[in-house]
Amino acid sequence: MSPENRSLLMRANRLLGTALVEHNLVKVEDLEKANERLLELIASNQPRQATVLGVLAYEIKVIREEDILQHIVETEGLGLVDLKAYDPPDEIKKGLDLDACWATWSVPFDLEEDFMFVASAYYLSPAVRTYWEKRFNGPLLWYGTTLEGIAEQLDRISDSSGYRAADPTLREPTAGPASTGSRPPMPTPGSRPPIPTSGTRPPMPTSGTRPPIPASGTRPPFPPVAEKRSA
Repeated sequence: MSPENRSLLMRANRLLGTALVEHNLVKVEDLEKANERLLELIASNQPRQATVLGVLAYEIKVIREEDILQHIVETEGLGLVDLKAYDPPDEIKKGLDLDACWATWSVPFDLEEDFMFVASAYYLSPAVRTYWEKRFNGPLLWYGTTLEGIAEQLDRISDSSGYRAADPTLREPTAGPASTGSRPPMPTPGSRPPIPTSGTRPPMPTSGTRPPIPASGTRPPFPPVAEKRSA
């Protein structure tokens, strides 16, 4: 990972932690513990594991990812997306910096006219939103998803494009049990999120309705990397 992307990783995680405290989603003392663990992971050159959200949700277990997703749906008006339903077009894959995607836990996944669709597990981090807003000139439509969803999508892009990250640890299988449990219900495969008539946000949910959120937070954020599929 380049020095620029390593710095981006640090800012993305630091500002996400601050936002989680400001939104009363985690306590300051829990964030301090998570930050200490995060520094250990960064020092051990494990960028794929270096996520303060992963530490909070799956090591310290003081928050669940679905609670954060529910929060951004209710307070920010974002929709949720299952990235398995999308194969990014070539114009997105071309020149895509996967190390930056890992650093921000975000990935562009579709393009409609002037609208770029970006899925993120780190939407609450201002550093993440700023990076992607500068990366693309047109309006962005943000969608929430899980750490696992981002990891699986980046692995698929890497396999399909032959991309190899500069930091080999980003492509190594991670320790821990295989993924189990239920996956959050998301849009029907093959369907596209709606394009709003104006602005940069997806349509607000209908009053009184909530998108389905997974029932438990026991899923590890980083499943083992799948074997490369043959052509």
